[in-house]
Amino acid sequence: MAYGDGDASFQAAGLHEGIANLVEAFYRHMDTLPEAVTIRNMHDHDLDESADKLRVFLAGWLGGPKEYTAKFGKMRIPHAHQHLSIDHAERDAWMLCMRHAVAERDEWANDFKEYFLREIFRPAEKVRVFSVRRRETQANSQ
Repeated sequence: MAYGDGDASFQAAGLHEGIANLVEAFYRHMDTLPEAVTIRNMHDHDLDESADKLRVFLAGWLGGPKEYTAKFGKMRIPHAHQHLSIDHAERDAWMLCMRHAVAERDEWANDFKEYFLREIFRPAEKVRVFSVRRRETQANSQ
């Protein structure tokens, strides 16, 4: 089964444990990389809720259990971030944290690492585009 089919990506990520490890590493890098200061400041001091949301989202997004809606309500990624101003720098900082976290996943196959980073860029870019358009619309209506 190819990544993206059924639960193949969820399996390749190491199920819930693998995703939890990824998310822990991701937020550790967000806390420590100087390039991530701006996006870290967009989050609450306590990252537990953000980490939980990312873990549950990634599990479903990768073909595992779809539990996000039951736990947190409807997920529309761009709208969930609409209160933030996200441009290329913020998207790139987010992706840098994710690249570092993925690089630490020694148990992941290299082709899955490449697949995951390519695919996770898509929602990251959607959030950026939505943010830019929202701000442009607000500026034009003033």
